[in-house]
Amino acid sequence: MVKFFNSLTRKKAAFRPLKKGKVTMYNCGPTVYDYIHIGNLRSFLLADLLRRHLEHRGNEVVQIMNITDVGHMLADADVGEDKMEVAASKAGKTPQEVAQFYTDAFFKDIERIGMRRASAYPKASDHVPEMIAMIGRLLDNGCAYKVEGEDGGVSVYFDVAAFPGYGKLSGNKLDALDPGARIAVRKEKKHPADFALWIHNAKHLMQWEAPWGKGYPGWHIECSAMATKYLGDTIDIHTGGEDNKFPHHECEIAQSECSTGVRFVDYWLHATHLLVEGEKMSKSKGNFYTLDDLVAKGYAPRSVRYLLMATHYRQPLNFTLAGLEGAASALGRIDAFADAVRQSTPKETGMADTDAKAALKAFDAALDDDLNVAEALAAVFDYVRVMNERIAAGQLTKKSKDAAGKFVAAVGDVLGFTFGRSADEAEIPGSIMELIEKRDAARAEKRFAEADAIRDKLMAQGYLVEDTPDGRRIKRT
Repeated sequence: MVKFFNSLTRKKAAFRPLKKGKVTMYNCGPTVYDYIHIGNLRSFLLADLLRRHLEHRGNEVVQIMNITDVGHMLADADVGEDKMEVAASKAGKTPQEVAQFYTDAFFKDIERIGMRRASAYPKASDHVPEMIAMIGRLLDNGCAYKVEGEDGGVSVYFDVAAFPGYGKLSGNKLDALDPGARIAVRKEKKHPADFALWIHNAKHLMQWEAPWGKGYPGWHIECSAMATKYLGDTIDIHTGGEDNKFPHHECEIAQSECSTGVRFVDYWLHATHLLVEGEKMSKSKGNFYTLDDLVAKGYAPRSVRYLLMATHYRQPLNFTLAGLEGAASALGRIDAFADAVRQSTPKETGMADTDAKAALKAFDAALDDDLNVAEALAAVFDYVRVMNERIAAGQLTKKSKDAAGKFVAAVGDVLGFTFGRSADEAEIPGSIMELIEKRDAARAEKRFAEADAIRDKLMAQGYLVEDTPDGRRIKRT
């Protein structure tokens, strides 16, 4: 039985989707004003592991991850600098050009780190009509109100007092909130915690027409509109980083449930914060890492994936470069085992293998228990140790070799790895194969300096290309 710790109920409970065998899941995606960093990746990899395990357990998963490309403020989306506009100004581009550039970079990163593609990646800018419709319903049922500015423009705020359940996810209560601590106090609000659904700002670069006047949507309304459009009024699972719990997810619940009249999400899963070398990640401290930063230091994306997933998602993770070395070593042990199994010459006869079945059962049970990946990996390495001893002693049978191969494939599919150092070209990401083919072309045209530069780039991304008398060979490093 699959169990998750539900942030809403604050306890672990059996997972029962609304429709047996079919799971709807919404994941907070990137705000595309900059490259995603390893803290973002940890949250995204929680969603990826969750989806993979649910599918491994026989479920169909409809996964939606949003792309936020509409004005996203530093506080509650109605005050502060607009991240999209600041990025556009620095780059000398339009917000749309900035958004497209960093959206492309996001997809490149998730491909390199082995994330399974979501069912859809809706962009906020493509769903403003749905947001306007939801805001209209909130105005009609008295859960939102209009505020006219000095220039006659109209903004719309959600009235938190109209939703008695406000605070049920985060534990915050209206009478206990410190005005101005997180959400700026603005005199036009009925309550300091009221948040913007629609913002009038004549200077803003991104504008849409709405029945109450020109403006752009607040941050929170975007996810509610897109989640309900693609997944229905009530969805099974919503994930994100713990920093999104308040105010973002709290506000999502309030506006969604006031709009539809039904429960918004059954299970909330939040990934805990990430430290780097024991400190909060910060550009000023020099410990702020993107995937490209780590690849440039010589670490393979698969090592980054392993390190980010190996600590339970509800436990703080201290991300270190030494930890990346350890991740590469751990992956190397499984790679070596997978290669040893493939290359072994087993005995033709012998009893059916039971170790692989028991190991996979232990692996599955660990992940069933709120994605306990540490216990799952322990089951993998226990099995690898036992089987390595059997291979060394010449005791591997044909049946146990077949079972070991299936075990490695099943574990790799759930964890997001293809194990073994000899890479099958069919399993290599398209971006890597494109580089390999460019190197082949450069060698054929005797542009050896260019070919060597591409080879070094491939090495930095975890792939070694060897030219042998029998042709090109590709290995994972």
